[in-house]
Amino acid sequence: MGQKKDLTGSEKSKIVRYLAEGCSSLKIAKLLKRDHRKIKRFIQNSQQDRKKRVEKPRRKITAHELRKVKRAAAKMPLATSLAIFQSCNITGVPKSTRCAILRDMAKVRKAERRPPLNKTHKLKRQDWAKKYLKTDFSKVLWTDEMRVSLDGPDGWARGWIGKGQRAPVRLRCQQGGGGVLVWAGIIKDELVGPFRVEDGVKLNSQSYCQFLEDTFFKQWYRKKSASFKKNMIFMQDNAPSHASKYSTAWLARKGIKEEKLMTWPPCSPDLNPIENLWSIIKCEIYKEGKQYTSLNSVWEAVVAAARNVDGAQIKTLTESMDGRLLSVLAKKGGYIGR
Repeated sequence: MGQKKDLTGSEKSKIVRYLAEGCSSLKIAKLLKRDHRKIKRFIQNSQQDRKKRVEKPRRKITAHELRKVKRAAAKMPLATSLAIFQSCNITGVPKSTRCAILRDMAKVRKAERRPPLNKTHKLKRQDWAKKYLKTDFSKVLWTDEMRVSLDGPDGWARGWIGKGQRAPVRLRCQQGGGGVLVWAGIIKDELVGPFRVEDGVKLNSQSYCQFLEDTFFKQWYRKKSASFKKNMIFMQDNAPSHASKYSTAWLARKGIKEEKLMTWPPCSPDLNPIENLWSIIKCEIYKEGKQYTSLNSVWEAVVAAARNVDGAQIKTLTESMDGRLLSVLAKKGGYIGR
């Protein structure tokens, strides 16, 4: 027989295959022309490596400790599993067990980003809700801007990757690649726009008013009847270009003043139903981790997504305002779920 010292990788593979076919170690040694003792030693070492690991008994969690963990998780929503269990004085629990227990009572979610609300903000939100509680919201035009980028929002490119497969490569534009600023409005079951802000234009009071003149007033508002214009209420948030004296005076000359211009409470994106429309459009244009290579292509995607939003969806958003006002009052000016 051969006098080689070590088994090669191909010989080891053949030994495993021969064993699966039911061959004895002696027969395998003859087939490979290797020393029988070396073959037996390799087989024995392989069997020892495959011995099952004896798991240590896990620490049992009592019902009282589970209640403590649930209270701690509610108080510390962004803490790690270890920090939550340590705050309850529960030690000796492995990470897998901690995570399994927390999954039964909670769900891992990303923290929401919202402007801070102080006492004054909450009072103003309550006053706003009381003022417009009896308003016919089907006559309110809800407006806002949205910026869309080429890469899409962070964290939207996750998915199920099969074992043995590589995750797809995502392009990353230099300095973010820029984006497109979009303005739109919704009223009753109708979508106004979307309109694209010219690239490179920074919206100050003058450029904002000129933009409204070229798009909203000339392309939509001018076509409406006198009775519609008389009853319509124009809503915009408190961005500097919106709430400045220049913009307010300019809108007044257009007939949008006093009761026709809705006052808006500070730090209140959750009260504007068009924010939900932006979410619908972004989900559509960035689905399956889609990215864009030019500003025109992402703008075309926005237009296509906006066309797919039907009147029933818009009506659902505008009709949700009564419930939003009641929620603001019930939460004493606090944030509401959108």
